[in-house]
Amino acid sequence: MQNAITELEKLILSSAAKGFLGETAKWGNFLSILGFIVLGLMLIGSFFIGAFYNSTPQAELMPFDLGIVVTLIYIVAALIYIFPIYYLYQFSAKIKEALALKDDAVLATAFEMLKSHYKFIGVFTIIMLSVYALAAVIGIIGLFSAL
Repeated sequence: MQNAITELEKLILSSAAKGFLGETAKWGNFLSILGFIVLGLMLIGSFFIGAFYNSTPQAELMPFDLGIVVTLIYIVAALIYIFPIYYLYQFSAKIKEALALKDDAVLATAFEMLKSHYKFIGVFTIIMLSVYALAAVIGIIGLFSAL
C-alpha cells in the first residue's frame, strides 16, 4: 500500500479540471486588475477626500486635522488591500503559466499564492471581527456609564 504523499504526487488533472482552472485564472485576473484600479483610485481619492473633510464646517470643531486623519486611513487601507490583490494576481498568472507549460512546480506556486490570498483574507476577517466586537463592548460600556 502506498502512503498518502506518493498518492498525491500522482494527482492527474482531467481536461475538465484544467478548463475550470483556466476559467478561474481568467476571473482571478479580471478581479485582481480591477482591484489594482480601485486601489489606485483609492490612493488618489484619499487626498481629495481629505481636502473635502477639511472644508466642512465640522472640521473647525475638531481638535485635530480631520482631513489628514481621513487621508491616512485611506492610505493604510490601500496598503492593506494591496496584499490580497497581489496574491490573487500571482495565482492567476501562475495558473495560466502552469497550464500552458504543464509544469507541476508552477502549479504548486500558483496554489501557494491562492493559499496566501485566502489566509490573508481569513486573518484580516478575524482581526476586523475582533475590532468590531471590541468596539461593541466599548460602546455598551459607554452607554451604561452615560446612564
